[in-house]
Amino acid sequence: MPISLIALALGGFGIGLTEFVIMGLLPEVAADFAVTPAVAGWLISGYALSVVVGALGLTAAVNRFSRKRVLVALMVLFIVGNLLSAIAPTYGIMLSGRIIAALCHGAFFGIGAVVAASLVPENKKAGAIAIMFTGLTAANVLGVPFGTLFGQAFGWRSTFWAITAIGVVALLGLVFLLPAMAPPRAGTASLRQELRAFRSPQVWLSIAVTVLGFGGMFGAFTYIAFTLTEVAGFAASMVPWLLVVFGVGLFAGNVLGGKLADRNLDASLLAFLGALTLVLVFFALTAANPIATVVSLILMGGFGFGVVPGLQMRVMRYANGATTLASGANIAAFNLGNALGAGAGGSLIASGLGYTAPIWAGAAAALVAFLVMALAAAGARRRAAASALPTDRGQHEESRSEVAARA
Repeated sequence: MPISLIALALGGFGIGLTEFVIMGLLPEVAADFAVTPAVAGWLISGYALSVVVGALGLTAAVNRFSRKRVLVALMVLFIVGNLLSAIAPTYGIMLSGRIIAALCHGAFFGIGAVVAASLVPENKKAGAIAIMFTGLTAANVLGVPFGTLFGQAFGWRSTFWAITAIGVVALLGLVFLLPAMAPPRAGTASLRQELRAFRSPQVWLSIAVTVLGFGGMFGAFTYIAFTLTEVAGFAASMVPWLLVVFGVGLFAGNVLGGKLADRNLDASLLAFLGALTLVLVFFALTAANPIATVVSLILMGGFGFGVVPGLQMRVMRYANGATTLASGANIAAFNLGNALGAGAGGSLIASGLGYTAPIWAGAAAALVAFLVMALAAAGARRRAAASALPTDRGQHEESRSEVAARA
């Protein structure tokens, strides 16, 4: 494993903390700013929508510069946003800090995925992307639950001060561990060149699967603190430890998803999406049972995040060589799904349908994602067969010519 992948994982760890730790602290933040849970949820969905903007806008704007310098600059932006969140006197300023930090998120993972894939052989690219996302999953296994516990003990602001410090460590890792990278060659980094990726129907189908699949999981997970306390009956002090359970599932799913995607990309994605649909249905039916809830958290994390390296690799595979903006667009799709899932979940809760309603909506979204993925896989098989047919026919005709010549 190239040591430079560790630098990318460090950056992913810091960004993962910022994105997910707010979920465990949402009740405390809502109470501090005197806002409803649905309004507090905008600290999650607003972040996710800003990731979409950064993933597309920033990635397109910085594509001509050295990727190392871009990643370092994005980490500085991340530090500034979290510092503002830590000192925010009002909900509006807190949301502004979240938006600033989010702008770096999509571009960082989009560009980082391209860098990670470029550091390893062809048959290990999805695994390399998974290693970068290991930082994101580690943030859930360790950072999010302990950040939540830290915030509950010393105030939620202390968590954002800690994340700011972690951002500084990640910045140093990028500076000293990531190899120097020359800017892209002239003529290869233009926006027109990058936009050619979106001529591929497979890219659009993959992005649709990302929005639906990730939206399904995070629609269920956004208000998980309320589900755990109000439905399953867990004490608030148990929430950080239950998030550890979810994080273990994320970590395992990410590693396994990368390995299986390198073996059979489309089959692995179909398996994970189908399993995620079934798990969410099970969770919705058994959310009042504490034991079943723990099992559901592990499986939801595993199957939900198991699609991440595969979907990222799939978009890059069908991007017609224009991988950077396509990679960023898929990161945007992950967070668009996050925002839509969080928004839909908040609306369902506000409508009085209860804290299991977002889980049911997540199951429906995951099912549609499975169906779209099946359509994409069938199209990819037809394309591969059509590409091979002329070659096979040519070889057959050549063999007939050789037989006739010998005769």
